[in-house]
Amino acid sequence: MNTNIKLIDTHAHIYSDELSENIDDIILRINEAGISDVFMPNIDSTTISAMLDLELKNNNFHAMMGLHPCYVKDEYKKELKIVDSWFEKRNFCAVGEIGIDLYWDKTHYKEQIQAFEYQISIAKNAKVPFVIHSRDSLDITIETVKKKQKGDLCGIFHCFNGTMDQANQIIDLGFYLGIGGVITYKNSGMDKVLENIPIKNIVLETDSPYLAPVPKRGKKNEPSYLTYICQKLSEIQSKSYEQVAEATSLNAKILFGSTPK
Repeated sequence: MNTNIKLIDTHAHIYSDELSENIDDIILRINEAGISDVFMPNIDSTTISAMLDLELKNNNFHAMMGLHPCYVKDEYKKELKIVDSWFEKRNFCAVGEIGIDLYWDKTHYKEQIQAFEYQISIAKNAKVPFVIHSRDSLDITIETVKKKQKGDLCGIFHCFNGTMDQANQIIDLGFYLGIGGVITYKNSGMDKVLENIPIKNIVLETDSPYLAPVPKRGKKNEPSYLTYICQKLSEIQSKSYEQVAEATSLNAKILFGSTPK
């Protein structure tokens, strides 16, 4: 693989406790693998400090700001006020990660929808993209964005693992498909969908420290493993590694524009 061809990881929680002890080695491997930029989605108010500290120390790490749907609880309105307050203080590359998660717990389903819609409005007002978490809720999140889309919204459906029809709906909305380690899993079925998706509609991500690609599956994921995802997508689409790297990185640059640092 040609590390002169730069990749962009559009979704990595590299500030997380799971990776913090080895962060210096992880950053070294990021550089060695040819990863030019890493975009970091926030979780909730407890993760902001570590994320911003990592951004401050690394010019190619870019922070998002948002409230993850799995952390939408009874006090979610206080968390949303914190998100608001940060956008009053400074710019962020995106709002994220936000959305709806019906896999773990449906207790706060209504609150998740309210938080999602509220944060879409934050992104609209700030004129930045937003990054969507849609585990077991892809149809609902698509419909929510459809209701809000007036031609001024853009972003990524992170960890896309849907059907061709769902992919086309997302593309028609003007959003990108975030593709990660799942495409390397033997029975994911994503190869059949992605072989027909134009590369101009795809960005790459690791979701570190989760969903490590084969041959690293079962280990803590990190941005340097993006090379395995790029290689697999090149095989699925019958393109060269360089073509996929260049195209997906260009897509990320178009989406995020000039980063706020």
